Amino acid sequence: MSSALTDLCPHPIVQAPMAGGVSVPQLAAAVSEAGGLGFLAAGYKTADGVYQEIKQLRSLTARPFGVNLFMPQPEYPGASTGSTGAAGAAPIDAGAVDVYAHQLAGEAAWYETELGDPDSGRDDGYEAKLAVLLDNPVPVVSFHFGVPSRDVLDSLRRAGSLTLVTATTVEEALAVERAGADAVIVQGVEAGGHQGTHRDIQENDGSGIGLLALIAQVRETVSLPLVAAGGIMRGSQIAAVLAAGAAAAQLGTAFVATPESGAHTLHKQALTNPLFVRTELTRAFSGRPARGLVNRFLREHGPYAPAAYPEVHHLTSPLRKAAAKAGDAQGMALWAGQGHRMARELPAGQLVEVLAAELDAARAALSDRSSDRGEVR
Repeated sequence: MSSALTDLCPHPIVQAPMAGGVSVPQLAAAVSEAGGLGFLAAGYKTADGVYQEIKQLRSLTARPFGVNLFMPQPEYPGASTGSTGAAGAAPIDAGAVDVYAHQLAGEAAWYETELGDPDSGRDDGYEAKLAVLLDNPVPVVSFHFGVPSRDVLDSLRRAGSLTLVTATTVEEALAVERAGADAVIVQGVEAGGHQGTHRDIQENDGSGIGLLALIAQVRETVSLPLVAAGGIMRGSQIAAVLAAGAAAAQLGTAFVATPESGAHTLHKQALTNPLFVRTELTRAFSGRPARGLVNRFLREHGPYAPAAYPEVHHLTSPLRKAAAKAGDAQGMALWAGQGHRMARELPAGQLVEVLAAELDAARAALSDRSSDRGEVR
C-alpha cells in the first residue's frame, strides 16, 4: 500500500473527506493536481449526487482521487448490517431524543424553522453508493464509522480501488486488518469533525488517544500501512507522523480555509477568529462525538445531547442551515481540529506545495542533526 499510495500521489498528503459540503470537486481536483490525494465525501449525499460529483471531478483532473463512505448505523445493538459498522453501540433512547427536541424548540423558533425528522434514515444510502463505486470505480475508497464486510472490500479491490478504513483505537485497527482493508486511517483525538469510532459509547467522550501515541500503538500491533489523521497543519507535523511509522498524513482543517473549499465563509473565518479560542468534542449537532469550535450552540446544548446518531443529525439539520443562512456562526457546526489557529488562506494547490516544501525542510533538518550527532561521536 505504501508504494501504491506513492504511485497515486507524489506527496504523502491526503485531503480529508469532509461531509456537509466542504469536500467539493474543485477542492479535491486542486489537491490531486498538486500531487496530493484529493477526496470527495459521500456522506449525507444521494447516490446520484455522489455519481455527479465523481463525474465533475473527473472533468477537472485526470489525477487519482478518493471517495469516502459512512457506514450504516444498525437499528438496534448488534443488528446485522452486513458489516461491523457501529456493532455493539448503545441502544438509541427515543425518549432522550424527544427530550432533546423539546430543548431545541427555542432554537427552531429563533431561526424561524422546523426541527428535522429524527427518523429520516440510518444507512445514508450505503448500498446505493457502493453500487455507484463498483459501477464507476475510483482509485481509493475510504470508510468512516465502522468496517465494511470482507465481501465489500474484496469487491472494491477487484474493481481496482484501494480501501482505507478509519480506526481510533488499536482494537479498531485490528478489526480493519481482519476485514482485509488495504490500509488504516489512524485518527487521533485531535482531529476535527466526527471521530470515526466503530462503537458509539457515551463513556468514550473526550477520552480518545492522541495521534502520535495511537500511531505507535497501532504500528506495534497491525501490519497494514497507516495514514495519520488528527490536528496536522504543517509539513513538520507530517514529517513527525511519517517518522513515527505512517505512510501518509491526512489533513482536513488545513484545507477548510482554502478558496476551493465548500465551507461557509463564516466557518472559514472562524478558524482564526480570536472569538473562537478552543475546540471541544460534542454530540450537540449530530449525536456522535465530533470536534468543533466552541460556540453558543455547543455550550448550551452539548451537555444534554443524547448518544443518538444519526437521529440528532437529522433533528438539527434545519437549525444549522438556518443559522448559516442568517449569518450566525454561533448556531453553526464549526468543525475544526485542535490546530485550527494555524489555518492558512492559501489556494489548495499552493497549500499542498507549501506543505511538501515544509516536509522536505523538516526531513533535511532531521538528517543534518543526525549527521552532527554522528560527527560528535
